[in-house]
Amino acid sequence: MTVVSVSMPDELVERIDEFAETHGYTGRSEVFREASRNLLNEFEDKRLEDRDLMAVVTVMFDYETTSVEEKMMHLRHDHEGLVAANFHSHVGDHYCMELFVLEGRLDAISAFVGKVRATKDTLSVDYSVLPVDDIGMVS
Repeated sequence: MTVVSVSMPDELVERIDEFAETHGYTGRSEVFREASRNLLNEFEDKRLEDRDLMAVVTVMFDYETTSVEEKMMHLRHDHEGLVAANFHSHVGDHYCMELFVLEGRLDAISAFVGKVRATKDTLSVDYSVLPVDDIGMVS
């Protein structure tokens, strides 16, 4: 098995180690392998391929981290054919939330979410994807 070195903040390493111990993993490598498999499989849902999709992407970041807000603005403009709506809001005393509504195909949505996740200093990125033709069937 190949050994891979990863740089990350001490706090995150501590959280991963605690997670591994609490959930019965043999160590952090097992946690990373499972997380990597889940991330790579996330957008490989055959039911979503070749369909018109809607996605909602929510990004949280610290109010004082203006580089994230600027990056979100650039992503919105760079993907204006995909971004159907965008909403920015202040949450609490120190946080901002950026919400994107996307309409498009799986590959475009996946690429957009990947770029959002790769943005330095985001605190969380959450999203959901739904085929547009299934919206009326959801209860």
